[in-house]
Amino acid sequence: MGENLAVRTQFTAELIALTKDLTLMCTLAHDAVERVTDALVDADLTATYEVFALDEQLQKMYGACEARTVVLLALQAPVARDLRHVVTAIQIAGELSRIGWLASRVADQVYRSHPGQVATQPILDILAAMGQLAAQRTALAAQAVAGHHAQVEEQTPTARPMETLHRQLHAVLREPESQPSTEVAIDIALLGHHLERCIDHTARIDRLIRFLDTGVPPTAQPTDDE
Repeated sequence: MGENLAVRTQFTAELIALTKDLTLMCTLAHDAVERVTDALVDADLTATYEVFALDEQLQKMYGACEARTVVLLALQAPVARDLRHVVTAIQIAGELSRIGWLASRVADQVYRSHPGQVATQPILDILAAMGQLAAQRTALAAQAVAGHHAQVEEQTPTARPMETLHRQLHAVLREPESQPSTEVAIDIALLGHHLERCIDHTARIDRLIRFLDTGVPPTAQPTDDE
């Protein structure tokens, strides 16, 4: 009996530590997206290096979360709610690590373009708006992980603003008077894709939190368009 209680106490402590790690990862992911937007707008090499460092820290923390998950599952056979918590936590950590990776890819393009800008001003304005929206959604995902999901649901915008920006970006790239070379256009389109993917990962986090709260799998939940 005493041994079971000790195992349960350790399990609870590890679960709390895992949740704290996720909260920190949320902060790092948000900072990475925010700083890469600054890097884009200002061709800021300092911000670019910060994004690389944030991504490296995120990947290390993801590895630590994986290791902690193994410990949690080895401690005892979790009940359904606990198992859902552990599985959801490692999936959220994976989504956050991917946001960091995407921010790092954008930062790499800024680095390669320095001291110049990655694009002309009209295009840069759209990319900046995409980055700002991605940062906002990452901040909302952090609130969800911290346990404020009801509030996040009311504030979370749909995917349409990013889709609108995506269409604007491709429209500008096709305009004859501002059309860049094919190689540059591909690089810019890829930047937009990376920022748009950040939104997809935050949406996935939102669905994972709903799964934790309700037990409804992410694939069975309604999408933004439904």
